[in-house]
Amino acid sequence: MTDDRNAASDAAAIEAMAADAELGQLSQAFFLKTCEHRYSYNFSWLGRPIIQYPQDLIAVQEVIWSVKPDLIVETGIAHGGSLVFYASLLELIGGPGTVIGIDNDIRAHNRTAIEAHPLAARIAMVQGSSVDDALARSVFEVARDKQRVLVILDSNHTHAHVLRELDLYSPLVGEGSYVIVFDTAIERMPASAFPDRPWGPGNNPHTAVQEFLSRNHRFAVDSAIDNKLLISAAPGGYLRCVKN
Repeated sequence: MTDDRNAASDAAAIEAMAADAELGQLSQAFFLKTCEHRYSYNFSWLGRPIIQYPQDLIAVQEVIWSVKPDLIVETGIAHGGSLVFYASLLELIGGPGTVIGIDNDIRAHNRTAIEAHPLAARIAMVQGSSVDDALARSVFEVARDKQRVLVILDSNHTHAHVLRELDLYSPLVGEGSYVIVFDTAIERMPASAFPDRPWGPGNNPHTAVQEFLSRNHRFAVDSAIDNKLLISAAPGGYLRCVKN
């Protein structure tokens, strides 16, 4: 009974915090200002650069601990910090859980460093476009005998690319697990923040998520995660599978 009361009290406090308009404005101002300073590039995980906000890493950790996936599929590798992060959590959970990272351009020095990492046995890397049908089929083959799959999308951030990733990889995810779509925050940023990128407001992961959810009713935004984070690169991007 005490735990239930505490949980209810915590949930109410989080909802009240999320409803605080002034705090919301301050959180958004913090996010936008830190983007100017490439804040997300400041951190590493077990020796590999991890280009994420620490708040999102904590949220992803909570998701992984809750779901306890047999397989995590991530699009976008960069320096491999996220792959190592997921692998380290799977190592703590125990069991045979593995991570597959997909990237169109895996730099040789990054591949070498990831393959030399103490957690490399839990990591596989695939070079190629995440929206290539043949590549997706190969991932489905690996996932065929897995009970719980978690998908994390963090590669090309255009609407068309992310929407295609959602259509391709969401069938891997069963009830209670998630598709996490990073960089939905682009929608809330000024167009001037992306002078040399094909994405920006109106064409980004957020718009892709909105179109996906309008026609795929297996998933819903986990607003509880948004409410407690306040600062996130993935607002509205934590998509929980609500039915098989």
